[in-house]
Amino acid sequence: MTRQRLPVIVGFGGVNAAGRSSGHHAFARMTHAAQAASRRERTLASLATLMGLPADAAPAQYILDNTLVRRIGTEHFDVDAVRWNQRLPVQSDEQPVSFDLERKHLPDIVPPHWVVTGTSVTHVNVQINGRQDFLLPTVREFDVKSAGQLPTGFDPGKLYPSRNHPRGLQMTVYAASDALGSLGLDWEDVTARVPVDQISVYAGSAMGQLDAAGAGGMLKSRYNGQRVTSKYCPLSFAEMPADFINAYVLGSLGATGASLGACASFLYNLRHGIDDIRSGRARVAFVGAAEAPVTPEIMEGYAAMGALATEKGLRQLDGLDADQEPDFRRACRPFAPNCGFTIAESAQMVVLFDDELAMEMGATLFGAATDVFVNADGHKKSISGPGVGNYITMARATAAARAIVGDKLLRRGGLVQAHGTGTPQNRVTESEILSRTAAAFGIDGWPVIAAKCFLGHSIGAAAGDQLSTTLGIWQHGILPGITTADSIADDVHRAHLSISHSHRQVDPAQHYYAIINAKGFGGNNASATLLSPVTTRRMLQARYSAAEWQAWERANEAVRERQQAYDDGMIAGTIAPVYKFDHGVLHDSDIEMGTSSLTVGGQEVRLDGVSPYDDMIID
Repeated sequence: MTRQRLPVIVGFGGVNAAGRSSGHHAFARMTHAAQAASRRERTLASLATLMGLPADAAPAQYILDNTLVRRIGTEHFDVDAVRWNQRLPVQSDEQPVSFDLERKHLPDIVPPHWVVTGTSVTHVNVQINGRQDFLLPTVREFDVKSAGQLPTGFDPGKLYPSRNHPRGLQMTVYAASDALGSLGLDWEDVTARVPVDQISVYAGSAMGQLDAAGAGGMLKSRYNGQRVTSKYCPLSFAEMPADFINAYVLGSLGATGASLGACASFLYNLRHGIDDIRSGRARVAFVGAAEAPVTPEIMEGYAAMGALATEKGLRQLDGLDADQEPDFRRACRPFAPNCGFTIAESAQMVVLFDDELAMEMGATLFGAATDVFVNADGHKKSISGPGVGNYITMARATAAARAIVGDKLLRRGGLVQAHGTGTPQNRVTESEILSRTAAAFGIDGWPVIAAKCFLGHSIGAAAGDQLSTTLGIWQHGILPGITTADSIADDVHRAHLSISHSHRQVDPAQHYYAIINAKGFGGNNASATLLSPVTTRRMLQARYSAAEWQAWERANEAVRERQQAYDDGMIAGTIAPVYKFDHGVLHDSDIEMGTSSLTVGGQEVRLDGVSPYDDMIID
């Protein structure tokens, strides 16, 4: 049997409503009440730096109030006065509609029912007979007032020369830099050991860059009488997060791209990274997603579907009067009485090494990602409704975990990161899938985690939030409860599952695997199998000799020191994101071609491929 490489998680980073992912700070914010005092203080200091507050004098309550899901802040838009253009049809009867304006504001093509008369060198009078439609700039109150937003005051675009990049790409630069820093390794040392074409980058955004600096600006500029810039179109592509990482962070020449599957997109990209490492096509894989959907236009689309938790819906849930404001921090309530999901912004990156490279470089073993299974729903009545494909992905991911850890550990030492959106439909359908999967594999009391209650639903990056939360569980031994819920809904399937609305302490040494579940519009289902640090270590100790393991332990000591130094620097605010614009650009003269290899900037790319079709050789 061919020895297959194990994709080991050696670094992760990013930012979401709970703060910075590396160092498990976002997880510590989510589980703040269950953390030790020293850990709470360090994470509050990390958040203070993000939020532009003095780390030694920032009010703790202000930090807590301005993180996680909450009322949408005016840095995004004013939910009480959202701008829009109201259509205003005007009909003149006996008297024409008359008004004056500057000549420069006349349309290039004057409508035939306009009578234009010059009143001066610079001004004209316009008289309109008949009907004329106007668009009146005005404001309105937004029905949805909550979202999972980055910590108040954090602006990733101010940390590097962002040049009007869309917010999702600004977040990408921060997340990729954070993941790079979390490695505790010098990236130049990594690239010195890994061929230039064996570093993969798979990252994207499910919806593309739709804010005013991307496709949103491109689509509405002319409609609002503004100019379309040359940046709107290229920066709006959905795979642009991967392109930015290659061009401005890593300088990678390896495989790249983005696989899109709506809310399962992060796992689609993770599957590519895993496959590259298991097959030997790559030794390093950067995998991620970034989504910045907290804009009125995007939220309007989801609200029109009835998918988002509205202010009115939250009032009804809690029995409040029309003049009472609901608790927007409890807007997302997975597996509880609920009224819709809460949209969120997030950028998450995870770094995979093959096991040999991880051992050789002393990389920290946060876990391993062995499989991602993707299945469609088949025929559907509603493109946005759930289907049966998730039964297949969950069963396959659980079976993959069983194949590695065995029946005994499968039943006693795992957890499920549920998609857990907070909608009435999801709480029923997903809980039934999880319950029936647990029953089929003989699992009782399967812990179910729903991170969206803290973070909201970040669309394509959502499974990245789930993955970083899982790594935090394995580090801190805390199962996050669904703290926004008072109770579990009566229609939730709970047999064989353990769903709690309070935090629970567990022994990380007794946790062996996790299943991350993601469901997307259109029938995009994905479930991933992750192995805990305990399992990963046992597997590597079985593969490598005692001497090799001791060498890894010695090398890892230095790596951990560098990881600590990175975290200290980030808290102190002395480390800026990696952004290498116009740096080390290669040209035609940097290429040397040969029949068996080529060199790119002095680095060799082998061309000694072997045909996989040796039974079909032609003369």
